Formats: sequence, structure tokens, C-alpha cells
Amino acid sequence: MKNVKKLWIALGALVLLTPLGLLASGTAWGEWGSDELSTMLGYVPAGMARFSELWHAPLPDYTIPGLGDTPGYVLSAVVGIALIALVTYGLGKLLASGER
Repeated sequence: MKNVKKLWIALGALVLLTPLGLLASGTAWGEWGSDELSTMLGYVPAGMARFSELWHAPLPDYTIPGLGDTPGYVLSAVVGIALIALVTYGLGKLLASGER
């Protein structure tokens, strides 16, 4: 139980730090599109170019049309936090049931 409490505290700390992303400029590390990679590297890796049209983000660039960047960023954070919390809780229950 002590380890679970530490995990939830760590997750809570991450939640509190999430709004710091609003202060950052540029693209988040690792969220580069083909155009940004082309600018940074001078080319787009073949695998990325081949699969670039496979997935389209529900909120491209974290924007909600007509509302700007901040509401989309916050909504993305809330959804991400909720998914992480649900997966963490579910895995905790699953692993705890196997210990009995």
C-alpha cells in the first residue's frame, strides 16, 4: 500500500506541473511532424513519411477551433491524466488480485 501511495503522489505532482507546458515555446519534444523534422534534419525518415497519414490527432496542435490553444491543451492534459489514472488503477487492481 505504501508504494501505491507514492505512485499517486508522483502522479499528483505531474498533474500540478502540467500547466508549465503553457509557458514553453515551440513544439513539445518528440511531437514533431514531418514538416518540422524536414526543417531540423533536412529530410523525413522513410518510415515516418510512409506512416504519416495513418494517424490524425483528435486535437491537432492542441487547438479547439474557435477557442485557441489553451483550452485544447488543458483538455488534452485532463484526458491524458484520466487515462493514466484509470490504467494505473486497473493494473493495480489486476496485480493485487494475483497476489492472493
